[in-house]
Amino acid sequence: MAGYIGRRLLVMIPTVLGITFLVFMLLALSPGGIGASLRAAGGQMESSKAALVEAYLEDRYGLDDPAVVQYARWLGRISPIKFGRRELVNPQGDLVRAPKPLHAITLEGTAWLPTAEIAAAPASTQIAGGEEGLRSAFLATHRAYAKARADYLVARKSFDRALVHYATAAGAGEAVTADAKPRLDWFSAHSPDHASSAWAEVLQAGGAMQVSFAAAESLRTHMEWLFDQRPYPPVGVPIIPSTMSIAAPDLGVAFSRGRPVMDLIMDALPVTVLINVIAIPLIYLIAVPTGLLAAARRGGWFDIASGALFVALWSVPTVWAGVMMIGYLADNQYLGWFPVSGLWAKDAADMTFLPSWPNGQFSRGWLLDSLWHLALPVGCLVYGGFAVLAKQTRAAVLDNASMDYVRTARAKGVPSRDVLIYHTFRNSLLPLITIFVSVFPAMLAGSVVVERIFSIPGMGSLMLDAINLRDRELILADTFMISLVNLVALLLADILYAMADPRVSYE
Repeated sequence: MAGYIGRRLLVMIPTVLGITFLVFMLLALSPGGIGASLRAAGGQMESSKAALVEAYLEDRYGLDDPAVVQYARWLGRISPIKFGRRELVNPQGDLVRAPKPLHAITLEGTAWLPTAEIAAAPASTQIAGGEEGLRSAFLATHRAYAKARADYLVARKSFDRALVHYATAAGAGEAVTADAKPRLDWFSAHSPDHASSAWAEVLQAGGAMQVSFAAAESLRTHMEWLFDQRPYPPVGVPIIPSTMSIAAPDLGVAFSRGRPVMDLIMDALPVTVLINVIAIPLIYLIAVPTGLLAAARRGGWFDIASGALFVALWSVPTVWAGVMMIGYLADNQYLGWFPVSGLWAKDAADMTFLPSWPNGQFSRGWLLDSLWHLALPVGCLVYGGFAVLAKQTRAAVLDNASMDYVRTARAKGVPSRDVLIYHTFRNSLLPLITIFVSVFPAMLAGSVVVERIFSIPGMGSLMLDAINLRDRELILADTFMISLVNLVALLLADILYAMADPRVSYE
């Protein structure tokens, strides 16, 4: 069994790669690519903030590189095996990376761009103040470089717009791409027309860009030297010094929330897992005995009534059911038995864990309050799974009831109850385990709707927010985590096969 589990874990690697590759390609090849959120934000995002986001995405992916290269870079970030210089971690737990070389606009000759001298970098000598002084110097340089780089990116965009205006004024449509960017090869092959009305704008924007590039490059050089002095401890465990190391996956930063993606997932994933850990056993505890009893009383009123009820429930859309639950069971204008949203009351942190009676008044306690808030979301999530599992249980039991070993047990005088439970039902478990493989992913998908209806901060709500806000980092990380959870469910199903049926062996 251990060998089989090891092989399955190895097979998971290319499966996860395939899933994430498809999702990444859909994002990268869609209009705007990985950086589409910058264009979608439009006027809602300040130019300086948009420049910082673009600088982050440029470092992480390389926005001008092919989509496959961008995926390889993202894969290197989330992989526990790291290559190159080790990153640092500051006291707040944020990763600090070595500054990447600036992407400069290059045009042959100096006709389009004035030359600019790169300012001398601050002297790379011993920093006064020891380790604390080194950290202060690095932090100050890091902030100055981030601002200088953002200024350079803004100036570069202004220069691009000036070139586009020049090409439009000159009637050179071939000098502009379909997404309104200048073709630098065209400008390199042509000399500027100084008499053009747009030339003054090009000259001014180009000079500003060159000055901002020189300032940013100077700070980058100094920051790289400070990084090599290690103002913060490096992350991971070195395998080959300065070449390969092992560290925790880097899922990036969600700019829609301003927090590391890993922190958001660690907050949301336990909520979704909790709901499903409660919902799935409830489905089995209700549907399996019902299907077993329906098979034992085949054609009777219980068989017909339970089948009709479960099929009717299965036909009710989850969205409609959730809205009806909130409207009638939670709304104080009607029954008002349950809370409308959330997982806990506002004062849950001050409650005792178990119910209590302080000063003669009943207090629900944290546990009962949590179950009270979970009642409607879990109920909305489970009712649709009753029909599939109950019908499958009934069919599997009836199929095994005609087997020779069942007739033999009855001929030997084994009580009907023991024949049903210990002979027929146990050999009917394999189809039920197979159903688990399909129910579990379906439950995760259903959690997206349920979490949104009941305002539950789980993985479903996180994924919808990421899509609405076009947060690529969050979408990719959510895809990665959900694919891992589904693959673990498949592996668990195989292990349960072997536990349920001694005839199943993976040796």
